[in-house]
This record gives sequence, C-alpha cells and structure tokens, in this order.
Amino acid sequence: MTRTKTRHTAPASPTLRCAIYTRKSTDEGLDQDFNSLDAQRESGEAYIRSQAHEGWTCRPDHYDDGGFTGGNMERPALRRLLADIEAGKIDCVVVYKVDRLSRSLLDFARMMEVFEKHQVSFVSVTQQFNTATSMGRLVLNVLLSFAQFEREIISERTRDKIAAARRKGKWAGGHPLLGYDIDPRGFKLIVNEDEAVRVRAIFDLYLEHQAMIPVIKELDRRGWLNKRWTTRKGRERGGKPFTKTSLHKLLTNITYIGKIRYKNEIHDGEHDAIVDPAIWQRVQALLQRNGRTGGALVRNKFGALLKGMLRCVPCGCAMTPTHTTKDGNKRYRYYVCSSAQKRGWHTCPSKSIPAGEIERFVVEQIKCIGQDPALLNETFAEARVQGNARVADLEAERRGLERELGRWNAEVRKLSGDASTPAVSRLADLQERIRDAERRTTEINEQIIALGQEMVDQREIALALSVFDPVWDSLTPREQARIVQLLVEQVDYDGAAGKVSITFRPSGIKALADELANERKEKIA
Repeated sequence: MTRTKTRHTAPASPTLRCAIYTRKSTDEGLDQDFNSLDAQRESGEAYIRSQAHEGWTCRPDHYDDGGFTGGNMERPALRRLLADIEAGKIDCVVVYKVDRLSRSLLDFARMMEVFEKHQVSFVSVTQQFNTATSMGRLVLNVLLSFAQFEREIISERTRDKIAAARRKGKWAGGHPLLGYDIDPRGFKLIVNEDEAVRVRAIFDLYLEHQAMIPVIKELDRRGWLNKRWTTRKGRERGGKPFTKTSLHKLLTNITYIGKIRYKNEIHDGEHDAIVDPAIWQRVQALLQRNGRTGGALVRNKFGALLKGMLRCVPCGCAMTPTHTTKDGNKRYRYYVCSSAQKRGWHTCPSKSIPAGEIERFVVEQIKCIGQDPALLNETFAEARVQGNARVADLEAERRGLERELGRWNAEVRKLSGDASTPAVSRLADLQERIRDAERRTTEINEQIIALGQEMVDQREIALALSVFDPVWDSLTPREQARIVQLLVEQVDYDGAAGKVSITFRPSGIKALADELANERKEKIA
C-alpha cells in the first residue's frame, strides 16, 4: 500500500489595483526634472510596494493635476480617475495626503459616494489610515475638516491682503494692462510710453466713431493688439486682436485715470494716469448711452437734434429726449436728466429743459461762428490744435514702432545661426511682427502727410458756415440732425448756473466743407 502526501498551498491574495493621484495648487516648479508631483507619486509607489504581500499592484496610468486648486472638482486628471473608477478599472486610490484629493468637505463626500458605490478604498500614505475601516473613515472626516478650514483661512487672508493693498492704491496683481508694465522691483505699474499713446488713441477713436465695431475695424487695420507680455518662465502671453469684450474692458478700466477699484470702492492709485479723466468720463457716458444698441444709430422718431449729445453738468450724465401730449394732440418736447428720472427731481438742479429752446440756441451758435470773425478764428485755432495733436500721437506711435523694430531686428541677427526648433519658431514670429510693424509705419507716414494736406483752412471754415444759415430751413429734419451731429460733439447744460457750453468738431466742419466743395464741382460739371 502506497501512501501519497497531498501538499496544501495557501490561497493567493486577490489583486488590488491601485491608482496614485497627485495634485499641486500652482504650476510653479512643474517644469523641473523632479517636481512635487513626482515626489508624491514616488511615495505612493513605495507604499504600494510595501503592501505587495497583500496583492497590491500599481496601475501605470498617471493621474497628475499640476496647477489646480483642491477647492473644486474641475480637474482633468481627477475626472479621468473618477471615470476609470466607474469603469471598474480601480480598486484603491492612493494619495500622499488627504488634501491632495480635495479641500472641500462637500466635494469629498461626493467622491466618497462614488468610491463606496464601486467598492473602492482610499489610502493616505502619510496619514496612516484607509477607508476600509470605520476608524479610518472617522479620522478621514476629521482631517478633511481641518483641510477645508485651512483653505478657507488662506482665502480670507488673501482677500484681506488684496483689499488692504487696493485701499492704499497699490496694484494687487493680475494680467498686465496695455499702457503699463510691471516694475520688476515690486508689484507696481509703470507707464509704457509707447503703449500709452495707443491707449489714448483708442479712447479718441471711440469718441470719434461712438461705436465698438468701427473702432475694432480700425484697430485691426492698424495691426494693434492687446497687451503682450512674457511670463517669468519666458512664455509669451496675450497679443490677440481686439474683440468687443476686450475693447469694452479696456475702455471701462478705471486704472487708466490713476485709480484703483476694489469691489464698489474707488481709491487713488500709486501709478500715473495715462488718460485724461474728462475723456474717460465722456467715454463712460457714451458706453452707457450705447449699452443697448452697441452704438448703432437708433430711430429718432420726433427729430431730437441733440439726442446723444446733451449732458447734464451737475449730475455728469446724459439728458434724454422725451415728450408729453396736452390739449388733444399737441406735443411738447423736453430733454430730461436721466439721473433725475432715476433718483428724483430734487437731486438735480437741471432737471429738464424744453427741447425747442436748447436746440434753437445750439443752431444759433453754429450760425454765429460764420458771422463772428473772433469766434471763427477761435474755431480755426482749435481745429489746428486738434490736427497737431493727432500728428503728435502718430509721430509718438512711429517712434515706438521704430524702437520695437530695432529690438526685433537685433534678436533676428542673434538667432540667425541657430537651427534649433525653438529658434526657428521664434524667428518666424519675429519676422511676422517686423512685417506688421513696417506696414504700420508706412501707414503712419502716409497719414501724417495726409493730415498736413487736409488740415482745415480758415477760408473753408468760413465758407462752410456762411452757407449754414441760408440753407438750414430748407433741410429736412433728418438732414438737420445729420448736420448737427457732424458739427457738434457735445452740449453741456448746467441748470444751476444757467449756462450752456458747446464743443464743436473741427473735423466735422472740414467734412461739411468737403461736401460743399463736391456739390460745387458737380454743379459746374
């Protein structure tokens, strides 16, 4: 009889597929050969190897979120992790510390529901617990409560620091603005003179066109872009064409008049202003008026000549046309202060003014320019000043472009012998910038020459305004409104002092003179 021995082997431990999740709140240092994410993963891999006798294995997939906050779940690697859990690919999630997975109790509770639903355990390497036990879940909730408390305290401190800095007029960080550079010695804004010229020109363009789209078209034609800057890591940002959103953001930025905004508070800034406050305020009034139409022409049903031009001086806001009907069908027209309409009549000394009265006064003043030599000389001088100012702006822009061309050409010469891929890419970018700058320089030279040729002549002003009186009554209401819009930029009414001030458009007088000259040529022909 032969005896046989049977060998009993212990059953193999079931395989536990482990995924390592890593996170870092900022992207600082992520370009290093061995960064924080690598260190977290190395710790996770070492922990999994120590549990190999329990059947733990590490999945090769990397779930790394670099530069993402733990305060929410908007993280690409976290989304992939949760998707793989739902697909049944993961049995355990390993992190270096609890707050790497989340710093929000609510978000963590949601993730734990997903983990429990798919029977996935959660392990923190440095805090020695896992969610497979009730004690582990208790310790986890306590640690997570402290993690959320820490995050909220840091947020409060950051907000308080920003508020204190803004109230002192300091720039508290953010993307650089067109017209300013960031002082490398500290968080301060210093004026970039070349860009400041462009910013002022953009404000002038909006006052001229009174609408977003024409300004954007002109900026595209000139090749002007948003602020372009280089990060500390040497990466270039910005430099995109203007859109309605970015243009509106620029035009409404109170930083340009030397102020700092914090929520609803306005404080004097440490930086220098680059836009005249009066011009900035006029642009805000136009933007507010054009809010619903975007600057498009709207129907002027009752022929209000000063629609969009009349301004209440004490309140600093527009006066809008309105009317009342009495005695059956008799209509009485008025211009009413928009602030008085919203806040009550007692808040405004101007309140309202009869439309016919103020319109007649403006029309008479236009007629008087052609009849009064002194006033004609004053208008001519103002036209000259505005023309010379435009030429000065163009010359300043040209000087800025010439400096940029000098820097870019020097960089091209430096990179010419480098055949590496980054150098070739940079050369292509520089060549494109140089072409655009040279094209814009040629346009500026042509505009300066044209401005010199088109500078309004005193005889043209006299001729244009001398015919205004005889033909005015023969014009249709639409033609009258067009002529006034062409000649008058703004009418300021001060009800407290009983004064009316008119700001004329010398360029409009030039346009009217050109129209008259063309009409004479057509009649002669």
